[in-house]
Amino acid sequence: MTTVSPSMGCRIRELNDELRTTFGTGRVMLTSGVQALDEGKRAELLRAVQHFNDFTAANDPYGEHDFGRVVVGCQGYFFKIDYYDNDLQYQSPDPAHAAVTTRVLTIMREDEY
Repeated sequence: MTTVSPSMGCRIRELNDELRTTFGTGRVMLTSGVQALDEGKRAELLRAVQHFNDFTAANDPYGEHDFGRVVVGCQGYFFKIDYYDNDLQYQSPDPAHAAVTTRVLTIMREDEY
C-alpha cells in the first residue's frame, strides 16, 4: 500500500468531493439495481449522494471521502470512488493528480455489494 502524505490526502479528498457533488469531473457508474429505479427515486438517490457529508473515522479512515452509505426510502445504497489511470486499465499512478487520474464513482444498492 502506498503511503499518502497529509497534503496528498487533502488533495484526494478535494477531488473526490468535487466528483461526488458535481458528477462532472470523472465517471459515474450506476449498477443495474440503481438503473432499474424509477426516474424520481433515482434522482432522489443521486441528490442524496451529492449532499452526503457524514464522513467519520468509521466510514472514512483515510480522510479521502471515497465511500459512503445513504438511505432513500427504506433502501440503503453505497457509493465508492476508485482511482484509475486515464486508459481505465490500471490504478492511477497518483490519485492526488487530476491529470493522470480518472475517478470512477459507483453507486449501488447494498445488496449488490
